[in-house]
Amino acid sequence: MPRKARIDAPGALHHVIVRGIERGKIFRSDYDRKNFVHRIGELITETQTDCFAWTLIPNHAHLLLRTGWVPISVLMSRLLTGYAGWFNKKYRRHGQLFQNRYKSILCQEDIYFLELVRYIHLNPVRAGLVEELDELGGYAFCGHSVAMRKVKPEEVWAEGKYRRIVEARSLLCYWAVRELGVPMSSLARKLKVSIPSVSDSVTRGRRIAEEKQLHLLET
Repeated sequence: MPRKARIDAPGALHHVIVRGIERGKIFRSDYDRKNFVHRIGELITETQTDCFAWTLIPNHAHLLLRTGWVPISVLMSRLLTGYAGWFNKKYRRHGQLFQNRYKSILCQEDIYFLELVRYIHLNPVRAGLVEELDELGGYAFCGHSVAMRKVKPEEVWAEGKYRRIVEARSLLCYWAVRELGVPMSSLARKLKVSIPSVSDSVTRGRRIAEEKQLHLLET
């Protein structure tokens, strides 16, 4: 039976899951993970694809992507084919690296965006790669660490070009303070910004969350 074509269009939001064949590892070292991340970075830049969340686990990976000017299937084919070839050559192995095709779940952005970001970024905690949520910011191969530490503060708090980063960061701060009770002073230290900046981000995040909830009720 022929495979069904994946539903896609510019602007579509996809939760993409990639698994190793027979639950095998697709990352054996940090060098492997860095190679995979580098490939993603080049491809999303080249294809103008938005990546809102991501995390790498030894035997699988999660990506939250919004289609740019090429279909997600094209981007993923280039990513997985290139990485698998490199991985097999490095470890002198043959055969499939990934389990069948990647899994792609088409999502409604307004309804599931925040929950998906949270779910994807908490995967290292569920997998036992970090013991506590406070340690998640130190796990380099997850978008949470980028939001918390890796992006320069002046880029994160800027408007315009970095609006999507600002929105995601604001929602993260709002969720951390409102639902987890993380002190603003602790967030400020992790983000390397002032406490008033964190307070502003929490306020902005609350407004964004309320707007999304209102939109949901109206649809």
